[in-house]
Amino acid sequence: MTFFRKDEQLDKLGDRILEATWAEFPALKRNAIAMTWIVYDPPIPVNTGGALNPQAFWSHPIRGFNYRGVERIYPASVVKLFYLVAMQEWLEKGMSQPSRELERAMKDMIVDSSNDATSLVVDVLSGTTSGPELPPGPFETWKMQRNIVNRYYQSLGWAEMESINVNQKTWGDGPYGRERMFVGELMDNRNMLTTNATAQLLHSIIGGVAVSAARSQAMMALLKRSLNPEELNDENQVTGFLGSGLPPDAQLWSKAGWTSQVRHDAAYIEIPGKQPYLLVVFIEGTYSQNRAILPFISQQIAASVDNLP
Repeated sequence: MTFFRKDEQLDKLGDRILEATWAEFPALKRNAIAMTWIVYDPPIPVNTGGALNPQAFWSHPIRGFNYRGVERIYPASVVKLFYLVAMQEWLEKGMSQPSRELERAMKDMIVDSSNDATSLVVDVLSGTTSGPELPPGPFETWKMQRNIVNRYYQSLGWAEMESINVNQKTWGDGPYGRERMFVGELMDNRNMLTTNATAQLLHSIIGGVAVSAARSQAMMALLKRSLNPEELNDENQVTGFLGSGLPPDAQLWSKAGWTSQVRHDAAYIEIPGKQPYLLVVFIEGTYSQNRAILPFISQQIAASVDNLP
């Protein structure tokens, strides 16, 4: 059972948008894309500064559409969103202590998608460090510690989190030593997410119920993206992603991820005069390198919001 309800109108619009996408990009395979789209009808329960308590927020009905929303896909840097929420939980509960370096790492992990910053965050979350191979006994202990973030998300009791795996660092060249051992000979222990799970986590952040209202607001501040071309550097999380398909007066909170084999984005979007919405799109395979796909989908979604009652 998903955290949103199916809706006939959204199903028709979502199917139409996907068909238009495949018509525009015929080389994009139908099993190479996954999408979750949540529409917020009035009274809007998100971006309220935490006005709703968790019970009221989670009981508020929302409608959505998903295509392959439960398929496990390598998330690239989208996983950093999960490490951000977990780190805020650790700080809230006193399981980790705040420091300037940790704050800097969390900021760089989300704002710049730094893999080096993510490495520190994962070390603090798990109490482990990278390094040479370990003998069997210590390695079993190390692996148990590294799975603490998985155990945290399992403890939430959300059905969407049952199939995810969030225990690996993100890399430029790839893992070495104990990290290479941990990911598995066939990379079978890689990070894996679904668009539904990613959507639910982002939904909780913008709803002000991820850890606490104050911490949700702090996370939203890190996720805020400028759409001003003059403020975007060469390697940003807007150009070639969902933000590229938005009008300049839109507001965007997002976390993108990309490698040579995937191109993903998870975004909450507000456009003046339209209902706000949440959109998560994962694209995998060599054709994911086409930087026009995500902006095209974003444009189609933004236009379709006009057709909502």
